[in-house]
Amino acid sequence: MKNGSTRTGMPKILKCALATEGSVGAAGLGDVIGGPYDADPMPRTPALDALPQGDEKVRAVRDMFDAIAPRYDLVNRVMTLRMDVRWRRRAVHSLALPPKSTVIDLACGTGDLCRELAAAGLAPLGVDLSFGMLAAARTDAPLVQGDALRLPLQAGSADGVTCGFALRNLVALPPFLAELARVLRAGGRIALLEVATPPNRLMRWGHGVYFGTVVPRIGALLSDGSAYRYLPRSVAYLPEPDDMRRMIADAGFVDVDRRLLSGGIAQLILATRAR
Repeated sequence: MKNGSTRTGMPKILKCALATEGSVGAAGLGDVIGGPYDADPMPRTPALDALPQGDEKVRAVRDMFDAIAPRYDLVNRVMTLRMDVRWRRRAVHSLALPPKSTVIDLACGTGDLCRELAAAGLAPLGVDLSFGMLAAARTDAPLVQGDALRLPLQAGSADGVTCGFALRNLVALPPFLAELARVLRAGGRIALLEVATPPNRLMRWGHGVYFGTVVPRIGALLSDGSAYRYLPRSVAYLPEPDDMRRMIADAGFVDVDRRLLSGGIAQLILATRAR
């Protein structure tokens, strides 16, 4: 079957070429090709003892998410006590877009945000660097294995962009934000979810213990221990909140708003493409 999978029940995925240093995806804008996903149903993630950079980060992140894709949703629900579902719904609601608006969900994973967008009457398109995640997706939205720095979209063609808990996995934020500004129409909206550090000292301590110790153990029990040891440490990639706001404004956005969720363990960043 062209441009899709030979496995019954798997989503149709448009697949492109491997990303290179400076990119944040697994594909360029070459010819779209399709084919079956033949990975081991439970591959192992290479050890990520040091935080990778550049090309190494692209490969490490792609391989890691390929490995944890089969039980990704289960681990998310367990380790967040299902709070991640509420966070995604809030992100979709906060876009404040009219029905049938086209929304690009970057780093869409298994399609959680795509499903929420569709349930809200919007028209999602999912993009992710991990073919393993896309192959495990549970959504009717069209999916593309692609590079978020070189999206296969015309300038000004999207009404909104979402991205759930992936900013720290990107090679570089400024070119990513510039690409969001390129594909969005004037007045288009972005809603970016990410982890955060609680401002309250006691909660910050408790969250650090849970995120740094308990989450890796949950991941090791249910999925891949190496991947879930890396994810808490990957928070070090995130810029300070004021720096993030400045990056977004410099990319051509206005009304930049950062909202802390669930006591500050997560954050929702909203902005509007300048007219």
